[in-house]
Amino acid sequence: MKQGEDKQGPSEEAVLAALSTVKDPELHRDIVSLGMIRDLRICGGNVAFKFVLTTPACPVRNELQRLAEEAVRTLPGVESVNVEMGAEVRAHSARGGGPRPVEGVRNIIAIASNKGGVGKSTVAANLAVALAKHGARVGLLDADLTGPNIPTMFGLGQGHQAEVGLSPVERYGVKVASIGFVLKPGLAVIWRGPMIGSGVRQLLHELPWAEGGELDYLIIDLPPGTSDAPMSMAQEAPIAGAVIVTTPQSVSLEDATKAVTMFEKMNVPIFGVIENMSYFLCPHCGERTEIFGHGGAREAAEELGLDFLGEIPLDAQVRSGGDDGVPIVERDPDSPLAQVFTAIAERIAARASVQRFLPDRQAAVR
Repeated sequence: MKQGEDKQGPSEEAVLAALSTVKDPELHRDIVSLGMIRDLRICGGNVAFKFVLTTPACPVRNELQRLAEEAVRTLPGVESVNVEMGAEVRAHSARGGGPRPVEGVRNIIAIASNKGGVGKSTVAANLAVALAKHGARVGLLDADLTGPNIPTMFGLGQGHQAEVGLSPVERYGVKVASIGFVLKPGLAVIWRGPMIGSGVRQLLHELPWAEGGELDYLIIDLPPGTSDAPMSMAQEAPIAGAVIVTTPQSVSLEDATKAVTMFEKMNVPIFGVIENMSYFLCPHCGERTEIFGHGGAREAAEELGLDFLGEIPLDAQVRSGGDDGVPIVERDPDSPLAQVFTAIAERIAARASVQRFLPDRQAAVR
């Protein structure tokens, strides 16, 4: 090159062609055709662009950034590559019409179990906080109208909105709503089916979820079983996907099958299965004890053709966090236990992102 001559940088076409060799591992399509590359700027040998992921909780965020940078650096004339990472959660929409969307909510994710006592509410609370810590706008709706536990798990207490009326309360970055906020301590909710359905409808469509900005994810903590609440939920709102929480026992297959069957009949995709109370790790000697057996949930997922999202150990920190109103993901986010919840939350967010690109909703169920 002669002195004083400007160095020729790569063309826009060449940069986009290089970036199109990078594929999203979940969507199996290149990042250019997915619309993830924005604001491409080329100044001589300096290339800059914005890489917009489909979720801030992307589990392969760093890997995708590295691959994109390497792809561009291989082009002749490139001196530097500046990648600005961002995220834009896209809204789920039911195909062929379906239930009325919840205003201000892009994706609804139901956390379900076929029986009580499996730690479903604890899982829902920690997943919501984990997604919020990634930068997502998250809501958590306690749909267990006759046995609400979410107020205690977030340290909000029963009945603190009894005089002012129910509305979402922000806690640990999550907008939380529960009928327990307006129930005085010890007061039981004794409702028949039609009243449960009406209550679910009001929680979804009459609360100001969009106040302060749209939610990327609304996590629904469903009551256990296949009762009126989960059925009403599926009829009242387009659910992006459901997550089944179970325990390691061999009966997990039977329990998970019942929950899956219910959601299949309501045309709700299943994101996968979580095994809670999977094992106990002694804090003193480190010995692992499988108190309730091990692997039942994984076997159930394989038998049903579903994703196994992860196993959560039995740990006193999780219990104390729920009792004290500070989920472990908030109390000690860098702990191994919190990282387990975070990894599962990332997998769920990835499944929600994939869902809108599927040609058939049923493809996500099996």
